[in-house]
Amino acid sequence: MADITGKQVAFVLTNGYEDSELTSPWEAVQAAGGVPTLIAPKGGEVEGKKGHTQSVDALVADVDASAYDALVLPGGVVNADHLRMDEDAVKLVKGFVDAGKPIGVICHGAWILIEAGGVQGRTITSYPSLRTDLVNAGAEWVDQEVVTDDGLVSSRTPDDLPAFNAKVVEEIAEGVHV
Repeated sequence: MADITGKQVAFVLTNGYEDSELTSPWEAVQAAGGVPTLIAPKGGEVEGKKGHTQSVDALVADVDASAYDALVLPGGVVNADHLRMDEDAVKLVKGFVDAGKPIGVICHGAWILIEAGGVQGRTITSYPSLRTDLVNAGAEWVDQEVVTDDGLVSSRTPDDLPAFNAKVVEEIAEGVHV
């Protein structure tokens, strides 16, 4: 696995996330030396679909993409749907998109990338039900375990996490993609 020692990695999510899509990439980032930060619209704790809870480190309204080296967007229908309606969350994600920083997105997490203008002209995968949304937003959707397009890493479901985690860490190690 690549070495990302000291790299600051933002995890943006809210309640209703897919538990393993937070915990597995979080552990992979830590194992590679990265420093994950949980960023959410509200403080306190966030709770996943299956009951995992984790403390919020920062609020989306209070941080800027410039403070981080990369972004991870876990899925979960409720999580993704609520984030894409949160103006501060969309603004934060757009900052990562505009800066060309590595972004890992899995399952339904791609919804917020659509809102942030981050999929047009990109090749991406997701949970199959997002295919039409992504195509309508200008992406080329493919059904693959993991897809990388200039620093944008995407996967479909928790089954893809081993490949997703490895590719996310690799892209973080590579850095900004212009």
